[in-house]
Amino acid sequence: MNKQNLLDTLTRIDGRGYPAYKDIRGSYHMGSYILHIDHVQSDPFASPSRIRIEVPQSKAGFPASLYDTPVRHRALSDYLTRQLILCVHRYAKGNRGSGKSGAVRVQSLGQEILERTSVVIDRDKAEARLTVGLPAAGRRVLGRQAIGMFGEELPRIAEGALCLKSLNAQEIQEQVDLCEDQAYLRDWLKQNDCVAFVAEGSVLPRRSGVDDRPMEGGAIAFVPPESLTREVNLPHRGAIKGMAVPRGITLITGGGYHGKSTLLRAIERGVYDHIAGDGREYVVTDPYAMKIRAEDGRRVEKADIGLFINDLPNGESTESFSTENASGSTSQAANIAEALEAGATVLLLDEDTSATNFMIRDARMQRLIPSEKEPITPFIDRVRGLYTEMGVSTVLVIGGSGDYFDVSDRVVLMDHYEPYDVTARARSIASEQPTRRSVQGAEQGISVRERIPLTGSLELQGRRQKVKSRGVDAIRYGDTELQLDDVEQLVDPNQTRAIAEIIRYARRYMEGDRTLKEIIEMVLTDMDQKGLDVLSPYRGHPGEMARPRGLEIAAAFNRLRILRVRQK
Repeated sequence: MNKQNLLDTLTRIDGRGYPAYKDIRGSYHMGSYILHIDHVQSDPFASPSRIRIEVPQSKAGFPASLYDTPVRHRALSDYLTRQLILCVHRYAKGNRGSGKSGAVRVQSLGQEILERTSVVIDRDKAEARLTVGLPAAGRRVLGRQAIGMFGEELPRIAEGALCLKSLNAQEIQEQVDLCEDQAYLRDWLKQNDCVAFVAEGSVLPRRSGVDDRPMEGGAIAFVPPESLTREVNLPHRGAIKGMAVPRGITLITGGGYHGKSTLLRAIERGVYDHIAGDGREYVVTDPYAMKIRAEDGRRVEKADIGLFINDLPNGESTESFSTENASGSTSQAANIAEALEAGATVLLLDEDTSATNFMIRDARMQRLIPSEKEPITPFIDRVRGLYTEMGVSTVLVIGGSGDYFDVSDRVVLMDHYEPYDVTARARSIASEQPTRRSVQGAEQGISVRERIPLTGSLELQGRRQKVKSRGVDAIRYGDTELQLDDVEQLVDPNQTRAIAEIIRYARRYMEGDRTLKEIIEMVLTDMDQKGLDVLSPYRGHPGEMARPRGLEIAAAFNRLRILRVRQK
C-alpha cells in the first residue's frame, strides 16, 4: 500500500469509534520512507501504538564502515537514537486529543551506549522504532489529526534522524571511534592482567543521585598515582595515561567524603561504554565485574553459602540454603555465591552497603565469641582464597578496618578526590601493629556449586499472564513481583524490560540438566546471532529494550520468588 491508501483510510474512519483505527495496521510506502504500523492501541488511554520508520539505505546513505561490526553498529544506533529523540521533540506537536493522543515516543537513553532495539541499521535500511498515540476525542477517531502526524511530522523525523545528509558526519565518526577505543581498552585489560582503568582527567562525580550526568563546576579531574600509571595507545584517540588496577585484591580507603565510593561507582559503571562528555569515557572495567552488597529480605533458593556460613544454630544446611527473608550476612553470602556461579571474575564491594559481621570480626570479638559459636566466616578470611584458588579479584572500599591491610595486594588512599598509592605505608602499619586475629576456615577449599532450574517453575500463573517492567528496579512476572533495587549495575529501564522478556524466553531452554548459567548463555547466543528482536513477543516492533549483561540476568532469575532449582 502507499501513502494515499493510508490517507484515504484515515479520512474514511474520521469520527468513527476508536476500534476503527485497526483498519490502518499494515505497511505503507510514504515516498521517502516506509511506514510499518505493527500494533494499534485499543483505546486512547491504552499503551501507545507501535510503528517503524524504514528509510532505504539508498536514501539513508550510511556507509557500511559505520555499522559493519557489533561495536560500530551499537555506536551508530545509539547516536541515531539520540538524534531521533531530538527530532521528536522538534517536530512532534504532542497533545492532539484524549489520553495519549498525539504523543510520539522513542526509547529513553542515559549516559551509557548500549545495544538497543530503538534503531537498526543494515545494508538495506535504517529503521527506527517508535510508539505513537493515535489521536482521538474521547473514544472517537480524529482521522485528520492523524493525517497531520503521518503526513507531516513523521517525514520530518525520518529525514532529520535517519539520513546521513541531515546529520553531522564528523560527530557520528567520533562516536564510532570512541566505542572502538573503549572496546580496545577493555581488551587491553585482559591482555595485561588488569581489572579496571581510570584515565587521567576523568570526571567521576555525578550531579546527583538521580542525575548521572557529570558534575558541573568544582569537580576534580582524576590524577592517577604514579606507581599505578600505565600508558595505552588507543587506535583512534592515541596515547592516554591512567590508573590501571591489576588483578588481585585492591583496597580503596580514605576519610569520609573524599571520593572512595565515587571511584568505585565509576569502576562498576565501567563495564559499559559512555558517550563523549560523560567524564567516564575512558573508565573501563572487566566486563565480568559484579557489584556485591547486603540485601536484607531477598529470597534465596538453594544457594551454597557454606564458604561463608556454616553450623547454623537450628542445624539448617548452608550448602543448599533457602530462605524467603535473608539477613544482611546471608544475603551477601548468597550474592557472592550466585555471582561466582554466573561467571563473575571481579567482585566490587563497598563497606557502606555491606553487612559488618560479614566483612570482619576483629581479635577482640573473636576472643569474646569463639569460632565454634560463630557460624560466619568473614569475607576478610575468604578474599585471598577467592583469588589464589579461583582467580577472582576484589576491589573493596573500606575506611573502618585496617585488618584488610593484611590481605590486600595494594591500597589506594583517596584524599580530596585524589588517589595515592599507600601500599608500602599500609604494609608497614600492618607489620608494626599486628591485628592478632585468627584466620577462620583456612582449611576449607573454595568451589562453586551450579544449580539447575526446574522445568515448569517459571510458568506464568494466576490472573495476570503478562510480563511487564517498571523503571529500572521492578518486574511483574504474572502475579509475581520481582524487585531489582539492589542489582546496582542495571542502569537503564530498557535493560529491565529486556530481562522481563528474557525470563519468559529462557523457558524454552529449561530442560534436562541444563544449569542456570548454561541457559543464560544460550539466550545470550541467540541475542548475539539474531539481535534483541528475538526476545520480543510482538510482530515487527520488538518494544523498547536494551541489552543487559548475563550477570544481571542471573541476578534477576535468582530473585524471582517462584524459581525452583536443584543443585548439580
